Amino acid sequence: MVARIYKPSRSAMQSGKGKSESWLLEFESDAPRTTDPLMGWTSSGDTRQQLKLSFETRELAIAYATKNGLAYVVAPEPPVRLHKKSYSDNFKWGRSDNWTH
Repeated sequence: MVARIYKPSRSAMQSGKGKSESWLLEFESDAPRTTDPLMGWTSSGDTRQQLKLSFETRELAIAYATKNGLAYVVAPEPPVRLHKKSYSDNFKWGRSDNWTH
């Protein structure tokens, strides 16, 4: 079973950096989930895919994986995109979209 170490990107609903500064270690599933014939729920016999470990730095996550003998893959850090915004640009003359309420 391979563990994946990554830094989660911000969700579309976040304007700040809340809960996106930590690194996560989670396990890839070995077998696909199956559907229960009676209820139709998805299930799996693998309980490791429910586990997410949070670390302050990438090095701590790698150290944990090597200490416990886990095979791991480190995903690159997501890019930080800064959008410079100005409130006065909402009322600028010659804007491509008209500003309305």
